[in-house]
Amino acid sequence: MRNFKAEQDNEESTILFRFTMGRAFEFRKERKFKRWGHMARVFTKIGKEITIAVKQGGPDVTGNPRLRALIQTARSENMPKDNIERAIKRATDKDQADYKEVVFEGYGPHGIAVLVEAATDNNNRTVANVRSYFTKSGGSLGTSGSVDYMFDRKCMFRMKSANPYDLEELELELIDYGVEEIFEEENENEEMEIVLYGEFTAFNAIQKWIEENGYELVAAEFTRLPNVELKVLEGDAKADVEKLIERIEEDDDVQNVYTTMQP
Repeated sequence: MRNFKAEQDNEESTILFRFTMGRAFEFRKERKFKRWGHMARVFTKIGKEITIAVKQGGPDVTGNPRLRALIQTARSENMPKDNIERAIKRATDKDQADYKEVVFEGYGPHGIAVLVEAATDNNNRTVANVRSYFTKSGGSLGTSGSVDYMFDRKCMFRMKSANPYDLEELELELIDYGVEEIFEEENENEEMEIVLYGEFTAFNAIQKWIEENGYELVAAEFTRLPNVELKVLEGDAKADVEKLIERIEEDDDVQNVYTTMQP
């Protein structure tokens, strides 16, 4: 005799299982697409920086410390070797338009200062795009120097050591090379890395010290840190600024976006 109750329970369990697995699949797919989107933007950004570094210092890594550091950064982001080689080749291609590094300054919604770094081969296009992002968000693009003074330019390094080290002794030694802050941080693979922040002009000196003292250079970059009290926004106000930042970051010409909003 058929057990209709058991069959019904099994059918409901199957439907629930498929529904749950479907949601899990969609969640994983969404995360994967976001990761791919992030990777694409990072690869584009590093590729442009490599091209600019080659234009400025040549394709020979032994004589171009900035290029050496960028290649290490590219590898730490799992950027394919072909992408790196194409970026270097692009810089030596006579038909390739030069990238120009430009900075945009302005105010987003709720009085948040925003500084945008871009690398573009068409300045008119980039200016028009960035201005439209500010305007649509209720903000305004400012003049040069309008918010730049609110940020300090710094260099940042991530390095690893296969040998034991004393962080305090390391800090005392690196002060003479322009390092202002040093601390340990776990990366995505749960490996401990040493993070260094230093003066903007100390980039080459710090990189040379890392390479000559047996440390593995993981990544290096220039960055900007706010030197003013950060504004605390919540709810819709914070969402307004985050929407502006997202719009700007999605532009292929944009390299970095900095704000005076507390994370």
